[in-house]
Amino acid sequence: MHKKPFLAALIALWAFAPTPLWAESKAVGEIKEYTATQDDTLVKIARDFNVGFVELRAANPHVDPWLPGGGTELTIPTWDLIPDGPRDGVLINLPEMRVYVFLKDKNKPQTFPIAIGREGLETPYGTTSIVRKAADPIWRPTPRMRSEDPNLPAQVGPGPENPMGTHALYLGWAGYAMHGTNKPYAIGRRASSGCIRMYPEDIVTMFDMLPVGTKVTTVNQPIKLAWIDNVLYLQAHPDIDQAIQMEETGQVYLSKLDEKELQW
Repeated sequence: MHKKPFLAALIALWAFAPTPLWAESKAVGEIKEYTATQDDTLVKIARDFNVGFVELRAANPHVDPWLPGGGTELTIPTWDLIPDGPRDGVLINLPEMRVYVFLKDKNKPQTFPIAIGREGLETPYGTTSIVRKAADPIWRPTPRMRSEDPNLPAQVGPGPENPMGTHALYLGWAGYAMHGTNKPYAIGRRASSGCIRMYPEDIVTMFDMLPVGTKVTTVNQPIKLAWIDNVLYLQAHPDIDQAIQMEETGQVYLSKLDEKELQW
């Protein structure tokens, strides 16, 4: 297994237990390698491989995100342990900034990178559902947004200037939705006002396959563990606060673990 000196590296912990601790846990995808071209940036590579910016930078912390350089070897983090939570409908792991979709006719979930709420405008945790779907949604800035920027219009209709992109899945939490974006470089970052943004191509896929009434659960699991073929795998991501550090500097600053955190 390819190893990188960062939290998001995948660590195989060999163990000899007669019964796996979480036998029902599974993984999806596979790690890929990519050789950058002279014109590449991590933003471009992230979208090409359908990963988020922070998770790609975390897997390649010593690479310049804007000029990785032609011939630079990159690890593409396209292998993921499935978070602990309901295998029903949509499961979103906020620190991972990734959504997993469980459909009854699929053996494994489909997974997509997302953007989540920025500091002070966090995406909520818990369970809700899709209550409405809209193609070509109308974006209506909230009073808070218009107070911060009085130049914002009362609404923005369909088109390239619409921050919601081309499709929206409205949630039972008032004011929240999963939707596209006119700023795809923000995917994999804490960039929204609390909504869940997706690449323009991914929200179309979600829109087509998810009916109204689909269950949506959000969880907070920066550390994931799973037994697979008698091997214990650990996958770690920056937590929600550390994601900003990783985006800006390519590293995180860990506080000392307390005794409770070490007991697992």
